[in-house]
Amino acid sequence: MSFQDHFSKQSDIYLKARPTYPNELFEYLVSLAPSTETCWDCATGNGQAAVALAGYFEKVIATDGSPQQIANAILAPNIEYRVATAENSGIATNSIDLITVATAAHWFKHEEFYREAERVARPNGILAVWTYSEASISPQIDKLMEWFMYDFLHDYWPDGRWYVRNKYQTLPFPFKTIAPPDFYCRGTWKKAQWLNYVKSWSSYTNYVTRHNTDPLQKLDEKLTHLWNDTETKEICWQLHLKCARLNEP
Repeated sequence: MSFQDHFSKQSDIYLKARPTYPNELFEYLVSLAPSTETCWDCATGNGQAAVALAGYFEKVIATDGSPQQIANAILAPNIEYRVATAENSGIATNSIDLITVATAAHWFKHEEFYREAERVARPNGILAVWTYSEASISPQIDKLMEWFMYDFLHDYWPDGRWYVRNKYQTLPFPFKTIAPPDFYCRGTWKKAQWLNYVKSWSSYTNYVTRHNTDPLQKLDEKLTHLWNDTETKEICWQLHLKCARLNEP
């Protein structure tokens, strides 16, 4: 099965630049799981969620279709990293208490992945998929980033990104959902870190590949008047979470 790889080229930046998920999110997901024996972190990327989950589960199996992402992943003694797609994990049937997909489910072949999730989940196992969408920084910067993301870079986003734009409301999810509380990613960043975050986007990489020029020049021309190089700003991303209990007896 083909794997749509949007992040191998920038896997080193992805590790350094992406926001971290709140501990409250993982505590909530663990509270739903039937046990804390084994978790599957699917499309783990650099292992950010896997490392957090390793603090709660005896074993975390963390898979990604990108060898480069796995090569840059954060190590922990109870995490087993594997190169594997979401739709063909190689995980044993009925062996997983919690399946997590952090900011990646929009890239999947959904029917195939959900069949795989049902196959590997234990009775009452939990499936949790989430993403964050646009960040909130300030009204002026938010308006500028809206232009940059969805006007300037509009033609460079892969199709799955529009599920993120819609805050996962239209993401296929054929299960009875569990209504979660609200969760947020937060950071205090300088402008350089924000620009590195932008470099981790699939649309940024696609633009550079197509034009051999850096689109950040266009952004920073406008951003420099709103955010100087030494200033730190509070940044907030709301998480959009879908949860379901699989294989209920």
